[in-house]
Amino acid sequence: MAEPLLSVRDLVVEFPTRRGTLTAINKVSFDIHPGEVLGVVGESGAGKSLTGAAIIGLLEPPGRIAGGEIRLRGERIDHLTREAMRRIRGKRIGMVFQDPLTSLNPLYTVSQQLTETILTHLPVSRKEARERAIALLDRVGIPAARRRIDDYPHHFSGGMRQRVVIALALAAEPELVIADEPTTALDVSVQAQIIDLIKEICMERGASVMLITHDMGVIAETADRVAVLYAGRLAEIGPVHDVITKAEHPYTKGLMGSIPTLSHDEDRLVQIPGSMPRLTAIPTGCAFNPRCGEAFAKCHVDRPDPIERPDNRQVACWLYEKESAHV
Repeated sequence: MAEPLLSVRDLVVEFPTRRGTLTAINKVSFDIHPGEVLGVVGESGAGKSLTGAAIIGLLEPPGRIAGGEIRLRGERIDHLTREAMRRIRGKRIGMVFQDPLTSLNPLYTVSQQLTETILTHLPVSRKEARERAIALLDRVGIPAARRRIDDYPHHFSGGMRQRVVIALALAAEPELVIADEPTTALDVSVQAQIIDLIKEICMERGASVMLITHDMGVIAETADRVAVLYAGRLAEIGPVHDVITKAEHPYTKGLMGSIPTLSHDEDRLVQIPGSMPRLTAIPTGCAFNPRCGEAFAKCHVDRPDPIERPDNRQVACWLYEKESAHV
């Protein structure tokens, strides 16, 4: 298999506090290959957005990367200076945030923001940068792009602002796009358009995508592989069809069972009891054990690392320890 575009190994993210150090991401590892869409799912607090922020160098203080490695095409980027990381962010890694106003400065026109991004990262003239910006807006579906490029962000609707953000993320032709809940605040019909747009444009440009979401329907329609996070740890990762149709980790089974379908007649959806543990109260052993109907003694004592399974997938669950010896 080709070298991964992005390789994350044993990533640890910590938050020092007066009461001690809290570990928000605990030894998470995964790869994203060129042209691949990796979906990252889990409940609120699972560590999805923090993982994306760590990759792109935008952890909010006092958060810090305390262990592991992040490599982009083999080059380590987790220990770069702020200035060196700024050059990679935008040029090689683009970011689509869930709130367009996080990315767009309300004091500057869309033209100013797009052209400055292009000029910062690409060797083109200002006139060429403006034409590229207009073409980008047109490509992401902004009507009358040549006229609207000089509007301010507040002149656009929520869905149109998110399209501008996508154009901004793609302006410097990055190799990787990290999309963090890009459709959360949008109408359902607009959500589908935005997801299709991200996937289409990245396919055209050969870019890879890390799609962070809590919506398994979006993952099923968009991703090639899916990583399921729980309490800052990787619960399961594998090809999206296998994980959705044959989930192995009890947490993933619960996520899949909570999705309504038109083809089954169950009276009730599956419900996962309890809630995600706080960082100050992560249980000993497997963090999911208080909510798991299949937990046994070992689950309350030892924390499982991801176990290699058939079909290029991994599951962090003691239920598969014995089977893994025969895989």
